[in-house]
Amino acid sequence: MTTAADVVIIGGGCMGCSVAWHLAHRGITNVVLIEREPQLGTGSTGKNAGGVRHQFSHSANIEMSIESIAMIANFEAIVGTPIDFHQDGYLFLLSRTADVAAFLKNVELQKAHGIDVRWLSPKEAAALTPGLDVTGVKGATYCPADGVADPNGVTMGFAKGAQAKGVEIVRETEVNGIRLEGNRVVEVRTSRGNIATPVVVNAAGPWAKSIGRLLGVDVPVEPERRHIFIASPPAGGSWDDPANAGKVPHSKLLVIDFETTFYFHREGGGLLFGMGDPDERPGFDITVRWDFLPKVIDVAMRRLPAIADAAVSHAWAGLYEMTPDHNPIIGPSSDVDGFFTIAGFSGHGFQHAPAAGRILADLIAGRDPKFDLSPFALDRFATRTARGEGNIV
Repeated sequence: MTTAADVVIIGGGCMGCSVAWHLAHRGITNVVLIEREPQLGTGSTGKNAGGVRHQFSHSANIEMSIESIAMIANFEAIVGTPIDFHQDGYLFLLSRTADVAAFLKNVELQKAHGIDVRWLSPKEAAALTPGLDVTGVKGATYCPADGVADPNGVTMGFAKGAQAKGVEIVRETEVNGIRLEGNRVVEVRTSRGNIATPVVVNAAGPWAKSIGRLLGVDVPVEPERRHIFIASPPAGGSWDDPANAGKVPHSKLLVIDFETTFYFHREGGGLLFGMGDPDERPGFDITVRWDFLPKVIDVAMRRLPAIADAAVSHAWAGLYEMTPDHNPIIGPSSDVDGFFTIAGFSGHGFQHAPAAGRILADLIAGRDPKFDLSPFALDRFATRTARGEGNIV
């Protein structure tokens, strides 16, 4: 491992790897990316559902989506690595009057940004989604340019591209300290030795707060467990088998019942689904709570009756990295020179990694990122009440 670098990145998920790739393509190649696990992308990146969408309630997030999804759609041409990407759309189902009003405003905002998003009646939503029960649904929004991508493919594509330019990636290494001179970063201390550096990037996802503590900087990111389940047809086989025709969608359309946060999309021959637990408390436990599954099924079978008799063949839990306003933190610390954070995406990090990594790399390289980062500034929590993101699942 090198003993001096221009930039040290802490965290080898999609964010850290995106920053590394974009730095390398700006000529900053004396970079060390540190990952404490044996493999990259095994934290939140490797445990998410892979959704990418334009349907946000905050202009900054919509702009991030436009840039990121454009890059994901052309990932092989830009980065050199093929990835699995399906633009079959996102469908939000709305049952509460307040949500209908909010989403109607969101649709107008998204259209103002040039997004092809459509307001659907319950009947139109049902026609789009075989097997869907729209009882109680008042309306829906649909964007055909949304979809599902491969988090591992994107992360490894960025990582390999960065390495090819000279970035060093160090695995199974723990960061246990960051040394300052005055209020400036000068060194990162790790379990494999120290690295002199003027710039540290905190891309530690749910662990971003603990990295901030090494410098006495408050990074208000809390980990929150989320479950994902895979369901197979009751008789086995695939949902594409003739016996299961019309029970679930054939495409990877991602459907979200916004009131309950239950969502699903096809995953190979199976069906991937999940739901937020309103009783979940912050913590790093990623044990699968099988006692939570009946609560999910109770909600799920009302929207997708085929799930009632399905067999749950696989499950895992990962961590959302939540901020108080559900917007990320991207940018420098005002208290410590050379300390940058890119974390706290509150469940929509993977899909924004291409744009977020580019923006932060521009800042570090001294370029104008051409993006208003004030909604994502670290000090916004202390100085004012920021308008946050409302479309969190």
